[in-house]
Amino acid sequence: MVDVERLREIAREVISRDDVRQLIGYRQGTYGFRARPAFITSPEEVDQLIFSPACVNNLATYLTLEEKLPVPRGQEPDLRKVAVMVKGCDSRALVQQMEEKAYERERIVVLGIPCTGVVDMDKVEKRFPDVLSRGEITLEGDKFVLSFDGQREEVPKEELLADKCKRCRYPTPLVYDQLLDEAVERFADDDYSDVLELEKRSAEEKWAYWEEKFSRCIRCYSCRNVCPMCYCEDCVLDRLNPQWMRRSVDISENTAYHIARAYHLAGRCIQCGECQRVCPVEIPLMELNRKFYKDVEELYDYEPGTDAEAPPLLATFKVDDREDFIL
Repeated sequence: MVDVERLREIAREVISRDDVRQLIGYRQGTYGFRARPAFITSPEEVDQLIFSPACVNNLATYLTLEEKLPVPRGQEPDLRKVAVMVKGCDSRALVQQMEEKAYERERIVVLGIPCTGVVDMDKVEKRFPDVLSRGEITLEGDKFVLSFDGQREEVPKEELLADKCKRCRYPTPLVYDQLLDEAVERFADDDYSDVLELEKRSAEEKWAYWEEKFSRCIRCYSCRNVCPMCYCEDCVLDRLNPQWMRRSVDISENTAYHIARAYHLAGRCIQCGECQRVCPVEIPLMELNRKFYKDVEELYDYEPGTDAEAPPLLATFKVDDREDFIL
């Protein structure tokens, strides 16, 4: 696990540079075991920074939001670099964003965090409900240690570990300027067992399953807003002329929204799971995204967010690509 004092020392050096305007990291949340994003603009704020198994957010999302900030009339944009802390899985979002030319590599400073896994906060809060005072989570061996209200509880790592970490192939960041700890060897792999189970169902069973899930959607757009790969300035789902999707919240429009979004992420989703994590009505969106992810890997031997020098999958073709499905 990353030494917090070393993290803060390196962060202080980075934010003191003249060519860096902001550092995006993690700080402790206001209640319970949660951590939240921190936006550091001066060396005096660096002591807020932490890293623990509670640091679940994918901070790569904020880099593309930075690029969209409006500049007040008469002012010039601040083009100094933004530094960001990323875990292994989150670094894939940086790679994919750079692959798509969302920004240039020299515009960012990457502090890589080799990661041994983060918790699923829903599992934590189910196990320890109603903890409102600030608590801490650390990893000791194969157990998470939770400290709160003068108590210390140990829980086997497997019971609180986020599902995405149980199939993580890239625990060490794939891109970084400084690595904050020793690289972590791969400790899991993805056998797509969950996708295979869904594929076994009949078309009628699949429709019944997703109809029930999509009928819950309230179209809050949290899944889109938190996604590091949903950064289009002009989202087709927002357009009114032509209007591709009505604002009404019903099973027809909800289904169209989620299927359109899943197709938009085909060959781009890096499996950080943020969409599913923030969904207030618990729609298992990663089941849909992972079906596309599996198909892309099998058909094109391609994993999004693993090679910043590679062209985006859907922006390329090979002369021997399949075309027998084209009408």
